[in-house]
This record gives sequence, C-alpha cells and structure tokens, in this order.
Amino acid sequence: MASNHGLRRLTSGGLRILAVAAAYFAVAEAGLLAEIARRQVSPLWPATGVALVCLLLLGWRVWPGIALGAFLSNLVLGISELVSAALALGTTLSLLCAYWLLRRVGFSTELERLRDALALVFLAAFAGMLLSATVGAGALVVSGGTPARDFWQTWMLWWTGDALGVLIVAPVLLMARRLRWPRGVRWYRWVEGAALVVGTFAAMVVAVRSLEVIFVAFPFLIWAGFRFQLVGTAPVALIAATVAVDAQARGLGPFGGHGLAYDMVILQLFNGSVALVGLVLAALIAERDRAQRDIEQTVGQLADVVNHLERGTGFGNPAKRWDLPPGH
Repeated sequence: MASNHGLRRLTSGGLRILAVAAAYFAVAEAGLLAEIARRQVSPLWPATGVALVCLLLLGWRVWPGIALGAFLSNLVLGISELVSAALALGTTLSLLCAYWLLRRVGFSTELERLRDALALVFLAAFAGMLLSATVGAGALVVSGGTPARDFWQTWMLWWTGDALGVLIVAPVLLMARRLRWPRGVRWYRWVEGAALVVGTFAAMVVAVRSLEVIFVAFPFLIWAGFRFQLVGTAPVALIAATVAVDAQARGLGPFGGHGLAYDMVILQLFNGSVALVGLVLAALIAERDRAQRDIEQTVGQLADVVNHLERGTGFGNPAKRWDLPPGH
C-alpha cells in the first residue's frame, strides 16, 4: 500500500511538472510569435506571471516544469542549447526567488491586503525579476546574440517585461482562480460588469489611436476598484496594457513614432502605473470593507453583552432599578 501511495504521489508530481512546462511553453510561444511577427522585443512577458502563479498554487517543487518550458521556448527560436539552458536557469531562479520572498512575508494569494499588493509589486516583480534580466542579458551578450553596448537596454527591456508579466497577468489568474458563480446577484451588476469591460476596451482604443492620450484608463480602474475590487481592476489593467502594447507595436498614438527607446519608456511607465494603481486600489478598498464589517460585528457583540447584562441585573427595567442615594 505504501509503495502504491508513493507511486501515485510521484505520478501526480510528474504530471504537475509536465502541465506547468506545457503551460509555460504555450504562453511563451504565443507571446514570442506575436513579437517576432512585429519585429519587436516583448514589453510584457505573460509566461512569467503564469509561472509565478503555478509556484504559488502548486508549490516550489514544480520548478522543473518552469525550467523545461523556458528551455524549450528558447530552443525553438534557434538559440543554442547552452544559451537556452542559461536563459532557462535565470528564469527559474528568478521565479523561485520571487516565490521565496513572497512566502517570507506571508503573502496571501487573495490579494485583499495592501501589504500583499505591495509585496507582489516590490518583492516579486521589481526585486525578483532582477536575476532573470541580468542572466538573460548577460548570456545574450556573451554568446554574441546582442552587442555589448546594448546590454543595459536589453537588461531594462527584459526586466520590465518580466515584471509586468507578474503585475498584469498574475492578478488576473489569481482572481480567476477564486471566481464562483454568484447566486442572488442582481442582473444590473452583470450589466455593469459588462459595461466596464467593453467601455475600457473601447475607450483605450479611441484614446490611443485618435485622441493620443493615456490617462483614460484610470477612471475605469477607479470604477472597477470601488465596485468590484480585484475582480474588476485585474481585467481592466490587462485590457489597458494589452491595447497599449498593441499600439506601441503598431506605432500608434502616444506609444509609437518617437523612437524605440522613448516609446518603450512611455509604454512601461503606463503599464506599470496601471498595474500598481489597480492592485493598491483593490487592496485598500478590500481592507476598508473588511474593517467596516469587523466594526459592525464588534458593535453587535457589544450590544449583545450590554443587553445580557441589563437582563441579568435588572438595569434598564423601571420595576427593578436599584435605589440610589440622594444626589446620585
């Protein structure tokens, strides 16, 4: 029996690793094909967000799946086995570092606390992705794939792409994981949610292509945060970032036509701002609502205690009030 149980555990673990490898490879290939067709580097690498969520939900033992997926996704591009292995190693170690940092601070995948939102931003995205960018850019320079003079530009694009993959994609997956078909939800809430999604997409398309402005996403983020919290802000941030990345790749609006370096800076500042505002706003509103519920629960408990004491002592009943001395 023990051997059968161990075999089942081994098989289950192996299947998880293969599933993570397949998920990483599929998402990476989709992103790479799109960027190769546009002859651009990827300003948003969704595979990083997918891999981090796999670690958070399945545990650190699925890391071989991340390494395998990253290795194969680089290998199919024609990169040598040695460089592909180095890139995969940097990606895997970076994600494990991000996972370890989040676990050290007691990160909750519910993302309903401000500390969790800030941990995802500063520990997982900003600090955790430093290693992958350094190893990746360094490996490309050493192998001759990138000129040495372009190291810092490559490093910056790599780092921001991985970081935004965490900030934009991971919240969507964590939100989708705990979605349940809500019972008793009024029909107008569904209409409002649909209007939020469609409105965000339409406003972003018009703004970047015709009006050439980028601030239009933030009113929708505020709307989503107050009305839906993370369930609203995560999709809105994803839609805004996707439209912005597409506009930059096509040279449209404020994200295109000003030189690659300038366009990428504007694009990444916008995407980073959208992700940060969405995460922090949703967490703050969730904490406010939770504090309000706790206060109401405490007030109710105190009222029950007072009522119990009044019934036990007779205080508050005119027929059973205590006789007090004169002057009291």
